[in-house]
Amino acid sequence: MTSESLQQIIIEPKGKLGGFQFRELWQYRELLRFLIVRDIKVRYKQTVLGGLWAILQPFMSMVVFTIFFGHLAKVPSDGLPYPIFVYTALLPWQFFSGGISSSGNSLVANSHLISKVYFPRMIIPAASLGAGCLDFLIAFMLLILMMFYYGIFPGVGILLFPFLMVLVAFASLGVGMILAALNVSYRDFRYVIPFLVQFWLFATPVIYPASMVPEQWRWLINLNPMAGLITGIRSSLLNLPISWTDIWISGTISLLLFVIGIFFFKKMERRFADII
Repeated sequence: MTSESLQQIIIEPKGKLGGFQFRELWQYRELLRFLIVRDIKVRYKQTVLGGLWAILQPFMSMVVFTIFFGHLAKVPSDGLPYPIFVYTALLPWQFFSGGISSSGNSLVANSHLISKVYFPRMIIPAASLGAGCLDFLIAFMLLILMMFYYGIFPGVGILLFPFLMVLVAFASLGVGMILAALNVSYRDFRYVIPFLVQFWLFATPVIYPASMVPEQWRWLINLNPMAGLITGIRSSLLNLPISWTDIWISGTISLLLFVIGIFFFKKMERRFADII
């Protein structure tokens, strides 16, 4: 066989963002849907309460926080009943933290797929985040009942709510992709994720209002992308004054985290099948 008859095929990433292609993700949208449905079925398979677990977790957290922080510690709640004040923030927070935890461990959990067949690996952490959307919608039903009970109705600011939740999803997926890539190379990151989520909770105005932070330090807390987003979500749902500065700062950082997550994930992706 002569050298002229030999062919060499070089596969290189195309497009921008380190090979990230929206078109390729769209082509695999059925796989994304399948993985989301699979994760939902696995989550509720052979459970007694089924979807009620999505309500029970934030509800019990609300009860504990109300007793210890609302009644005993007398943490202010911007003039609102403390239960609905904290529950409104717990919903986006648990969507965010659940997305980080599930997507951060998703590549290791799906190692059998990665080592056998090609598909955009980013679909795996995205599917883990998508499965949490159902939990959020179920738990949101309880918030609606609580708003009727306390006689609190949203104003025109509720139109901002869907956009803020999209930014929460971007932030969660960005951090989740970084942790997922690191977890493949360094398996002890699975122990770092719960600690990170717990620390991040207390650095976010979930159980306390952002107004407790002195004005000169508000810019610092807004470097936490969830701070401005959760405050904005609480304001949009409970008809409170909206701090556009906080939303712009946190929203920009959320998008930045998403872009950084894509770059980092694509940079590490070529090593996944070899070391997973």
